[in-house]
Amino acid sequence: MKRIGPGLLAIVLLTVPLWVGNPYYVHVLIMAGIFAILALSLNLLLGYTGLLSLGHTAFFGIGAYTSALLALRLDWPPWVGFLAAVLVAGLAGYGIGKVSLRLRGAYFVLVTISFAGVIYLVSVNWMELTNGPLGLPDVPPFSLGLPGLFELSIRTKPAAYYLVLAVAGAAYFLCHRLVRSRIGRGFIALRENEALAESVGINGTRYLVLAAVVSAAMAGAAGSLYAHYTRFVSPEVFLFTYTVTMVIMVVAGGKGTLVGPVLGAFLFTALPEALRAVTSWQWQMLLYGVFLILTVFFLPKGVIPTIETWLRERRASP
Repeated sequence: MKRIGPGLLAIVLLTVPLWVGNPYYVHVLIMAGIFAILALSLNLLLGYTGLLSLGHTAFFGIGAYTSALLALRLDWPPWVGFLAAVLVAGLAGYGIGKVSLRLRGAYFVLVTISFAGVIYLVSVNWMELTNGPLGLPDVPPFSLGLPGLFELSIRTKPAAYYLVLAVAGAAYFLCHRLVRSRIGRGFIALRENEALAESVGINGTRYLVLAAVVSAAMAGAAGSLYAHYTRFVSPEVFLFTYTVTMVIMVVAGGKGTLVGPVLGAFLFTALPEALRAVTSWQWQMLLYGVFLILTVFFLPKGVIPTIETWLRERRASP
């Protein structure tokens, strides 16, 4: 019985383009998938190590600009740009991790915000490289294969959906394997009591830097997908609102779980679009805020932990 649920979910996800006829709905699902990768990456830090990064959009933007620039300026295949985006964002995560993880609490938060601010200013003012506020238009769509030999261009929304679904599935599998391993147990130990964890031989700096690298690399992958899907990259990808959205998805879905951030990504990507269809912009923001307050008030641990607690109580009751 435990395998029936995941199997049905997999069938539903794989057949979505077949029974969802409206391209707009497919677009919303694609954006939700990209945000699910971002939420999983942030959850690796916030949920499992207890570190709050408010500069996570920097890695998302680094991935987007890296992939877009390699495709536009050097004419590299997008899949190569995707790998480069993951690598460059991971290296940026390593650098920030080595510098800032000596700090804790509010100091770490300030460092991550400052890093995102610096990257934003670079994207705005380095006109020769990034085209400044005008952004980078005409980013080529994602393609698989080698130019001149075999190349499969992913231009349609169903094809983009399956690509994002594959990358999101890989990100989920990576996080699952990582948090269920000895390394993941080290993350949780550092989150619960860092001094006690280090006293039993867990190298706190090494483990936290590893979490920062993996988290940043996943955010870079999401940035690359975003660039080639929207086919436009601008400094807006570094806006603080993206970070707030990621934190909301992780916390409301259930930090420290794997399904929670994914559910939060789909919920808080679809909700603004649903409100947009029924009311004006002012009422959208009001209703969105009210819904968020009610979620935090009635589900303080997140949706998934609350459901898990309720199910345990039901099983335990006679």
